[in-house]
Amino acid sequence: MSEIFVEVTRGPLVECIHRGDAVVVDYRGRVLAYSGDAYKVTYIRSAAKPIQTMNVILSGAADKFKFTDKELAIMCASHYGEDFHVKTLSEMLNKINIKKEALLCGETYSINQAYRQKQLKENHQITTLNCDCSGKHIGVIATCLHKGYGLIDYNTKEHPVQRDTLEVVANVCDIDKEKIILGVDGCSVPVFGMPLYNMALGYARMVTGYGLNDDYKAAAERIYNSMVSYPEMVAGTNGFCTELMKAADGKLIGKLGAEAVYCIGVKDLGIGIAVKIEDGNYRALYPAVMKILEDMKILNYSEISRLSNFKNPPNLNNKGVKVGEIRAVVDLKKL
Repeated sequence: MSEIFVEVTRGPLVECIHRGDAVVVDYRGRVLAYSGDAYKVTYIRSAAKPIQTMNVILSGAADKFKFTDKELAIMCASHYGEDFHVKTLSEMLNKINIKKEALLCGETYSINQAYRQKQLKENHQITTLNCDCSGKHIGVIATCLHKGYGLIDYNTKEHPVQRDTLEVVANVCDIDKEKIILGVDGCSVPVFGMPLYNMALGYARMVTGYGLNDDYKAAAERIYNSMVSYPEMVAGTNGFCTELMKAADGKLIGKLGAEAVYCIGVKDLGIGIAVKIEDGNYRALYPAVMKILEDMKILNYSEISRLSNFKNPPNLNNKGVKVGEIRAVVDLKKL
């Protein structure tokens, strides 16, 4: 049963609540803490991207096309489609000699509301490179080119590149691939349904290499280094993933998933965290994640202070006046 994670106040009243589930798992698979249902089955959505990008490395495509850490980071991203993102993506397309029209992710405005408003106001011409998943799609296409796979239906679950990716996700998250529930993500590729426990375990194994063979360990280390070295590529200006990794200064990676999923891997502690807000509302997600990081003593006072805008954001009216707050009340049960 999901538990109350976040309260939204207006004046003296709690006007709205958001329920959620979360689990903290160490690299050996031991549950260290949880709230709600640690084994709730849901889609990992874009929080899977760092694991999916491992396949670009394991396939040999990353080396063949000489992808940089910055380029690997944007493959892991739900980026905002800012100019610096589009520039990097264009350089990647040049490397693999493919036009942006080949991407099957769709043409979308920014997932960041502030930048989306800028795009609309300035009448930006939107292409597939503005889609937050375009980096992942370029990585998939590069893998197909290297492996000799066709491109026409690379987004279907039957395609060999997606079967390869499913194998990687199953191995990293330590779950039988037959037990992973496949759906279709917003960007048209398969999306993976599994217990929160396995998401958290996957991140713990990624950041430590525990239980992974040498090739997987090397790929996971490369992904980790790319994300912490180029956090601005993983989200964008003022994005939570970007700011969290900048504030943590290399100690962790964090990745957002649609419908309010969040996964974190903390390297030195060897733990993974998975969080899901039941109603999919992002306003509840970041305060909940911040409280969990604070309660688990993963972030220090200085790091928490740098992320104060995400910890306890105000509830604003139409004039920008604070009329309440959005506060996390997650009660972690530590084992």
